[in-house]
Amino acid sequence: MASLKTQDILALSFMTFALFVGAGNIIFPPIIGLQAGPHVWTAALGFLITAVGLPVITIVALARVGGPMDALSGPIGRVAGGILAAACYLLVGPLFATPRTATASFEAGVAPLVGDTPLSLFVYTLLYFLVVLAVSLYPGKLLDTVGRFLAPLKILALGILGVAAFLLPHGTAGEASPAYQTAPFAQGFVNGYLTMDTLGALVFGIVIVNAIRSKGVDSLRLITRYAIIAGLSAGVGLALVYISLFRLGASSHEIASHASNGAAVLHVYIQTVFGDVGSAFFAILMFLACLVTAVGLTCACAEYFSRVLPISYRQLVFLLTAFALLVSNLGLTKLIQLSEPVLGAIYPPCIVMVALSFCWKFWHAPGRVVAPAMAVALIFGVCHALADIGQGNWQPAWLETLPLTSQGLAWLLPVLIVIVLGTALDAWRGPSVRREMALR
Repeated sequence: MASLKTQDILALSFMTFALFVGAGNIIFPPIIGLQAGPHVWTAALGFLITAVGLPVITIVALARVGGPMDALSGPIGRVAGGILAAACYLLVGPLFATPRTATASFEAGVAPLVGDTPLSLFVYTLLYFLVVLAVSLYPGKLLDTVGRFLAPLKILALGILGVAAFLLPHGTAGEASPAYQTAPFAQGFVNGYLTMDTLGALVFGIVIVNAIRSKGVDSLRLITRYAIIAGLSAGVGLALVYISLFRLGASSHEIASHASNGAAVLHVYIQTVFGDVGSAFFAILMFLACLVTAVGLTCACAEYFSRVLPISYRQLVFLLTAFALLVSNLGLTKLIQLSEPVLGAIYPPCIVMVALSFCWKFWHAPGRVVAPAMAVALIFGVCHALADIGQGNWQPAWLETLPLTSQGLAWLLPVLIVIVLGTALDAWRGPSVRREMALR
């Protein structure tokens, strides 16, 4: 039976870590640290659950079912599973994640040099996505080569930044914003959605499983074991990066108190501590890191939709990059504001799907429990998202009385109730006809 060598496991862990380290992982912890103030570590705990714990669990869940997302969404049916997959690919592609790579690299490195104006943003994003387009049209050795050189450089730079955050703090924590004063843990938990790493894990999980299989490993037990090792290793790396960036943000109140996003916090800190040389190095690092992430996301989305739509891969690359260019010109702060309610709506059903995938064996027909639980999670997620953008006046008053409503977790109790009722219904109805025929 084939198995991975130690160096293969290390390479797999390194690759998994590199898949998740993008613009969102770098820009969100500093602004949370700044806004949380003295409550930074309580907020950090909630953030680590959704930004580290859930992606790792998702990788393990995908490994257990063989890798592809449609296997994990099997209990909700092919149509619903296809809609969910399309939504995940669009969110981590042209709608939010890909445009965010351009705006984050612009605001972190270029805007301080040329000015943060609509024209400069447009020129930069136009050039940025022309490069993304050129590379994405011909994915292959070039992307792999850049990735091999980029990932070590990125880790080295993040390591230097992390050490500096602890050894060279630039002040003490300031006063927390009202949201973090009242519920720091819940705010950190919900803001962990913004990294989109759980959605990214659903998209990239098959890549990790295929990387294991490419070494000749066919045993599902070994695939799951190696995926767990890689996921945990990547999770530890992500946690260390986040902790250092939380520290950086919390200690930057005196120099970045008016920053509107994490990219601005990072720029001010690096400029203050390392000067112009450090700012230039960070700008180049952010550009290359975000560029490769954008290329990877564009290629993944184009490959997926070319299989489900009558549109060629090359045509999709043109469409996806053009759309991402338009969205990116909204600016980083506006883009984050738009993404918050959307991610708040789609994350709850994804969390339920991943969590319940470990319980399939306890039910005769998992769809009887998983489908209604995900539906309820989606309904409550949408209701909370609409309320956040001021469109919730039509909602019944009793929704506000549910536990954890103010923290964005009102879906939790209703979903648990539905799971209990679904389990009882499944036990009463027994095995489905289709399952009985399969067993025969």
